[in-house]
Amino acid sequence: MNSPTSHTHLLLNGQPITDSETSSLAFGGFAHFTSMQIRNKQIKGLDLHLERLKQASKKLYGYALSNDTVQNYIRSAIEQGPEDQSLTITMFSPNGEFTASSMNITPSVLIKSSAPEQGPSGPLTLSVINHERPLAEIKHVGEIGKTYYLHQAIRRGFDDAVFMNKAGNLSEGTIWNLAFWDGETVIWPKALMLQGTMMSIVQRQLSNLNIPQRHEYITLARLSDLKGAAVMNSWTPGVCVSKINSTFLPDSILLTALLHEAYNKEPAINP
Repeated sequence: MNSPTSHTHLLLNGQPITDSETSSLAFGGFAHFTSMQIRNKQIKGLDLHLERLKQASKKLYGYALSNDTVQNYIRSAIEQGPEDQSLTITMFSPNGEFTASSMNITPSVLIKSSAPEQGPSGPLTLSVINHERPLAEIKHVGEIGKTYYLHQAIRRGFDDAVFMNKAGNLSEGTIWNLAFWDGETVIWPKALMLQGTMMSIVQRQLSNLNIPQRHEYITLARLSDLKGAAVMNSWTPGVCVSKINSTFLPDSILLTALLHEAYNKEPAINP
């Protein structure tokens, strides 16, 4: 794998723009996005990213670009970038936010290419925060709470935060999905959350590996019965979690190894 390089490259609707030109793109909080890692100019889970963008655009704007159009933009960004890179594809209303004219429009597409990410090595400790993200099923921008609660967790002596909903169930992390392990089965939290593309990749490949999975309400009391926990996002299929609040999770290495095995089964394609 190539070593990371410091670079930023921006495309608006498939055309290069400069950093200074982005000041006119005040899409603020009324935008959604997906993030992906490119290796050797290939991508995993492209179908999941395209579906995420389509469904979010329909919900926010009442209209979605065709998958072919978005895929062409992604292909162009990959071709113009290095072998390994991170891509963030943001869709926003060209009419901005806080206005009725931002609905029922064709969204614009801003693609940012930057250095590849690997994610933290872990293990991580997580502080439980009472929080429910608005429109949790959409990967939208402008979520000040995620960074705020990360800072709160760090001040408490933890590495990051994990959210608990009003029913007392764990849902997701600041920028992470959660997975748990009982020694035989991968357990996914049952709660309103963002269905991450990495999460979906891992789930379908665990199925192909015939690894048992189930969804379950995860309370703080339930944690003491579990043998492992991990977080995942577009950077990585699994980072060990060693502690949530005061509960230690001893066998998270076994879980993360299984999650990485599942991810490695997913084919990488040229878009």
